[in-house]
Amino acid sequence: MHYACDHLHLRSRDAVAAASFYVETFGAREVKRVGADPVQRVVLDLGGLAVFIEQAPDEIAPATATPCLGIEHFGLRVADIEAAMADLTARGVPVRTGVTERGPGLRIAFVEGPDGALIEILERKSA
Repeated sequence: MHYACDHLHLRSRDAVAAASFYVETFGAREVKRVGADPVQRVVLDLGGLAVFIEQAPDEIAPATATPCLGIEHFGLRVADIEAAMADLTARGVPVRTGVTERGPGLRIAFVEGPDGALIEILERKSA
């Protein structure tokens, strides 16, 4: 059996605003919208990954604190983590943790997206 990544599914209190964040901040491309008034789902292409952002009903609970069980974060790889973090900071993206060394050739940092989504920014270099 062969498995391949198909999509990442997020829920948001404002799917359109959340989609705009990923488009403006990370260069995602909006592929389509489902529903008109209100929008039920926005589909993005984020570096080859399909991201579904679903409009959440008001009674959905917010994300829990980390660390947690289940999906905790998703990672976006960059060539230069210092430049990426400077850009994200300049854009006002909340930084959860600054750049740290996690092993030979791996540096990471965490930022926060809409609705508390935790996003890892990582740089991998040959050790």
